[in-house]
Amino acid sequence: MKLLVTGGFGQVGSTVANLALARGDDVLSIDNFATGRRDNLDDHPRLTAVEGSIADPALVAEQFETFRPDVVIHTAASYKDPDDWHSDTLVNALGTANIAKACKDHGVKRLVYFQTALCYGTKPLTSPITLDHPIDPVNSSYAISKTCGEHYVQFSGVDWVTFRLANVIGERNVSGPLPIFYGRLAKRQKCFVTEARRDFCYAGDLAKVVVRAADGAGRGTYHFSSGKDVAIKELYDAVVRAMKLNDYPEPEVRPLGPDDAASILLDPSRLMADFGNVEFTSLDDIARTAVERWETAGVVGGYTHLKEARGPIEGSR
Repeated sequence: MKLLVTGGFGQVGSTVANLALARGDDVLSIDNFATGRRDNLDDHPRLTAVEGSIADPALVAEQFETFRPDVVIHTAASYKDPDDWHSDTLVNALGTANIAKACKDHGVKRLVYFQTALCYGTKPLTSPITLDHPIDPVNSSYAISKTCGEHYVQFSGVDWVTFRLANVIGERNVSGPLPIFYGRLAKRQKCFVTEARRDFCYAGDLAKVVVRAADGAGRGTYHFSSGKDVAIKELYDAVVRAMKLNDYPEPEVRPLGPDDAASILLDPSRLMADFGNVEFTSLDDIARTAVERWETAGVVGGYTHLKEARGPIEGSR
């Protein structure tokens, strides 16, 4: 098929693109490289890479008119700076509206979207969170704008699937604790962990489900989650093991900040019912794969909504 992937050089987009190219699909990526890594995708005869923003309606219209995609995988999102409300609104709300409208105008068969679990707020009423939980995204510009985008997808009239995500991580991760832990430990810097718990899922496992959705599996809203959460320190320890450090660098343990959630655990029942036996890679395997890549290619990013943990880690090895 012909697959248009927004954010095609990001973690999820590039992983989906690799799977699609490997099986013979034609792929068009639109990416502005705000957070995407150019080395996430190699040149390929069936890959077309367009540098630009989905917030540009003329660019979006031109690519849809020229490429005529069968399915759109919309992974592009602004999340780099939690104080940059302008970019969040421009990309996540307006950009998604542009994509959804283009899908409608050009008869796209299916639109696959990705939503943050923060759409439920930082103090969910139940754990695990079920799909009928009230939406309460007023905790960050990112959550607000991503929820706005989800509404445009639903409004489009196109056949759609939304995956509301657990913490998706892997060797192409540029945000959250995984690259931060590696980047700081590689420089022999001290790390801290909070008392929070998260469900860490591998981007490669998500990508396999997304390809199945592109082929027609499922419909509507799903939680992509293993259904189990772990302490942040367990991820830290997995990174330490993967780096094979001689001495264990004890992290500082800090209480939850006002902008953090103790746990956001999603109920994956509908995912399991409609997509069958979904694979979930172990934390140690995820950390090992990430460390292996970053030791040779370097780690970049380190973006986070936690103010006390912010700071670029480009080039750490």
